[in-house]
Amino acid sequence: MNQTLVKEFILMGFPVGHDMRIFLFGLFSLLYAITLMGNGVIFGLTCLDSRLRTPMYFFLSHLAIVDISYACNTVPQMLANLLDPVRPISYAGCITQTFLFLTFAHTECLLLVVMSYDRYVAICHPLRYSAIMSWRVCITLALTSWVLGYLLALVHLFLLLPLPFCGSQKINHFFCEIIAVLKLACADTHINEILVLAGAASVLVGPLSSIVISYIRIICAILHMQSREGRQKAFSTCSSHLCVVGLFYGTAIIMYIGPKHGDSKGQEKYLLLFHSLFNPMLNPLIYSLRNNEVKGALKRLLGKERSS
Repeated sequence: MNQTLVKEFILMGFPVGHDMRIFLFGLFSLLYAITLMGNGVIFGLTCLDSRLRTPMYFFLSHLAIVDISYACNTVPQMLANLLDPVRPISYAGCITQTFLFLTFAHTECLLLVVMSYDRYVAICHPLRYSAIMSWRVCITLALTSWVLGYLLALVHLFLLLPLPFCGSQKINHFFCEIIAVLKLACADTHINEILVLAGAASVLVGPLSSIVISYIRIICAILHMQSREGRQKAFSTCSSHLCVVGLFYGTAIIMYIGPKHGDSKGQEKYLLLFHSLFNPMLNPLIYSLRNNEVKGALKRLLGKERSS
């Protein structure tokens, strides 16, 4: 029997009434603006303030770029669908959104590992820090994170593109999340699903294990510090990074590796909302509120603008 291939999809989004959709549109628009502004400030400060031109803030600026990209990839489409629930997204647009989401997710995983390694070297090997974390090494680590994130997402893309979509065109999500898209394919997707699980396990469990090992060594080194001020400064920068790691890896592991039970699809939808909107918004707040250097850079920048 001939079947017409699907050329566009409908994102189901959130099953709420008209008034609630308007409220969510206003709320998510505000959070989206805060996300762009917060991460933009972090990125701008690391570029403009010479005191923040260190490996730690170099990696933080890349994290800000990833968070901005994360939000820009999913939130505008979600906002459009809140105003017009039956507004379609093209097949090409949907596949592109899936690919970009995977790219940014993988890249952030790897960047968080690199940032933990940077803190490990800074605290456990302070005298050799400048030699180990040279600018050449920092650029190589950041570039490797982006390239590996792109290549890992490319594997999923190559397996997704040949699949035919000829049945329902309604995706039970607020963006083209890969598992939700695979459920609409008119072909066997077991290989794709196994690869998603295996990829999530390798990208999440492996890096998280290395982060945990790094921080066990970091905590031991901090406890042996003689200076109370040094311990406080080390705990301040490390606790900010641990908060970001906990938020990112915690939600990702629950979504892709944790056991499924009950209304898992509804739970995953809200977890991914937290992952793609609230996480990028909270990251700059965590780093700026708990970091005196970032707050000092912002004060210096505002002071220069006022004096000029």
